[in-house]
Amino acid sequence: MPPAKKRPRAYDHLRTRTAVLAQFAHVRDAVAELTPEQLARPTRLGDWTVRELAAHVAMVLGSVSRSLAVPEPPGPKPGLTLLEWPPATSAYAARIAEDVEDLATGRPDLTALYGEVEAAFLADVPASGTGERLLPTRVGTMRLADFLVTRTVELIVHTDDLNEALGTEIPYDRQALAACTRLLADALADRAPGGSVEVRVPPFAVVQCIGGPKHTRGTPPNVVETGPLTWIRLATGRTEWARALENAEVSASGERADLAELLPLMG
Repeated sequence: MPPAKKRPRAYDHLRTRTAVLAQFAHVRDAVAELTPEQLARPTRLGDWTVRELAAHVAMVLGSVSRSLAVPEPPGPKPGLTLLEWPPATSAYAARIAEDVEDLATGRPDLTALYGEVEAAFLADVPASGTGERLLPTRVGTMRLADFLVTRTVELIVHTDDLNEALGTEIPYDRQALAACTRLLADALADRAPGGSVEVRVPPFAVVQCIGGPKHTRGTPPNVVETGPLTWIRLATGRTEWARALENAEVSASGERADLAELLPLMG
């Protein structure tokens, strides 16, 4: 009998909204100071330059207003749950790349673009409510509250991409970083349910995964531990498991503590 999957983690809708705005503001302020030479730098995302990556960040926030502008889909339940979102994104990578290139070319004034999408978000997502409205997103129908959690993942991941490309230290909002870390940790547990391996990403997440003998007390025999940014890079394919081990960015003890075959969780 396969291990039972755990109930999805709950996120506070208004705290998530605040986190999304805070992380977007960090990127907005940094992008406003970039020179043409910096905007032309390459990134680790294929052919994207920093300009295209910055345009994508604007598209990440703008996707909320675009989805809210469409009539609410029929039916009481979303077609895509939060834990189904990470693996669903890779199928749309090519289309996203095309849209980003068009946006970066068509809207060269990034300061104006950021101002527009932020103003639209503030107008369309009030600082009240439950987030239960259904949205027709690119990957499927989702609850607004869940879709905002996915925006923390996109914003944190691409903030890290910008920092890597520019050698900068754009800040990470703590609540956004926490939500991103927890969603990707839960996605691992959902992909490989079980209790034989404990994955620790202090201070934000601890999950158990992979079928086998379940640990109940004392020190678990199979433990993986790493920091939030390394975990996020592993989960999104920015860092390979073997490289993270070699660089002592992750510790893994026990014969089952090997996550190489389960990563990345999203592309």
